[in-house]
Amino acid sequence: MVDENSREAAKECSPRRKPWVGAEREPALEGRKTMSHTCGNILLHLIFSTRERHPLIETGFRSELFAYLGGIVREMRGTALIINGTADHVHMLVRTRPAQAPAELARVVKTNSSRWVREKWSPNFGWQTGYGVFSVSESNVAALMKYIASQEEHHKKHSFQDEFLAFLKKNAIAADEKYVWD
Repeated sequence: MVDENSREAAKECSPRRKPWVGAEREPALEGRKTMSHTCGNILLHLIFSTRERHPLIETGFRSELFAYLGGIVREMRGTALIINGTADHVHMLVRTRPAQAPAELARVVKTNSSRWVREKWSPNFGWQTGYGVFSVSESNVAALMKYIASQEEHHKKHSFQDEFLAFLKKNAIAADEKYVWD
């Protein structure tokens, strides 16, 4: 179960346990002690849309796109817990390293995935300029995963714009709607 794996991953990086997988420590200079490794459990919910919210994520390549997005996160030494969306937007729940800035994660994911989709599937594909990123508590992971998994059903009743504005409000982000969209 992913929720249990999520907890196990957090335990793996607690004090006096193993550092992040793949992290290499350099030996301390002579006469100096090494600093302990840095750990964290940074969970981010990223939401971004296609350019002008056009339905550009076709069902024919949607699952491959979501897998590709997960691969980009993995290359950045993070973990994509779930990725899903509809024809006009994507939700990603990601566990990232403390040293990884959310802006860098979003930039790399969007840049590389849009290039990949244009080369392989659709030459007119593009993401919106901005994105939403929200911190997630470990205690909310299961509920958010369920929400992300049910995107198709959810969007039979609610538009992406309504959903995104609701996330801004829920997270106490004051935004003028005329500046939210491309």
